[in-house]
Amino acid sequence: MEFLVEYISQVTWQQVVMWCIGGLLIFLAIYKEMEPTLLLPMGFGAILVNLPETGAIGPLTELYNAGIANELFPLILFIGIGAMIDFGPLLSNPKLMIFGAAAQFGIFFTFCVASLFGFELKDAASIGIIGAADGPTSIFVANVLGSNYVGAIIVAAYSYMALVPLIQPPVIRLLTTKRERMIRMEYTPGAVSRLTRIVFPILITVTACLIAPESAALVGFLMFGNLIRECGVLESLSQTAQNALANLVTIFLGITVALQMQADKFLRKETIVIMALGLVAFIFDTFAGVMLAKIMNIFVKKKINPMIGACGISAFPMSARVIHKMGLKEDPQNFLLMHAIGVNVSGQIASVVAGGMLLGLVSNLIK
Repeated sequence: MEFLVEYISQVTWQQVVMWCIGGLLIFLAIYKEMEPTLLLPMGFGAILVNLPETGAIGPLTELYNAGIANELFPLILFIGIGAMIDFGPLLSNPKLMIFGAAAQFGIFFTFCVASLFGFELKDAASIGIIGAADGPTSIFVANVLGSNYVGAIIVAAYSYMALVPLIQPPVIRLLTTKRERMIRMEYTPGAVSRLTRIVFPILITVTACLIAPESAALVGFLMFGNLIRECGVLESLSQTAQNALANLVTIFLGITVALQMQADKFLRKETIVIMALGLVAFIFDTFAGVMLAKIMNIFVKKKINPMIGACGISAFPMSARVIHKMGLKEDPQNFLLMHAIGVNVSGQIASVVAGGMLLGLVSNLIK
């Protein structure tokens, strides 16, 4: 009993708060099924690293240095993500790429706002990339730039990815009318040749690296994963990348990220500001994509459902599913899934390129 009393006496209120945060992440993962493969290990890890005299810090530090500090886990995970993506809907309608580009506006807007709030450029850029809705990209950029708030940035990025079904619909409804949300878009799948599917990831890699050389690693690993999928001769490797590899790295990534959720590192006023700015980035990404579609509708004969513009964020395929469900709610015969998927995968590419552009911009400004 005395040992128990002594042990409890070592617990600080900050640690209790982190236990509650960990419990909330676990709740969202299990009962709300929001990105459970990430939020569950993150939530458990947050509790683990905030136990008094915990012996988990050492092993997690080793794992962090081996997989996150050198950007290894995000890059390997990108191979799995690339193997999961079917670029067919995008290749059938390449003009959807414009929405993926437009939806990165929130990243650069938030970068500017964070700078005005007094954050160093490396931290402002790392905060802005939360709007990419892409956890691996957020980790990569924050680590390369050496941000002082890696933990808060990673938690914000993955938390908001999980909360896409809660964040995007209110913003979209605010920006659109019911009539706009009911716009039907015909989907006529074009024949995409095997050669096109093979050449596309190679072409995107070369093009992206010319535009933003710093994105070479991210884009390269993403497109390599897709090339494994589309080449037609590596089916077993494709399945491994999509399932075993992606799941294993995600588990390691989630629990290792929790190392940055130690109470003394995480519970700072800057964390609250970062979480708020991350939300701003998400909202403005959604805003830019929707508004571009509305502007295009002024000039085109075949109207575009503005909701698909919101899929330009990189939360693949969650954002596409959200928009599809919203379309069905307004009109049970309005099937927007393939259009939304096309925009969503374009956002995946655009977010990685945006991350590379931020790295190049900040590196030049710091020099």
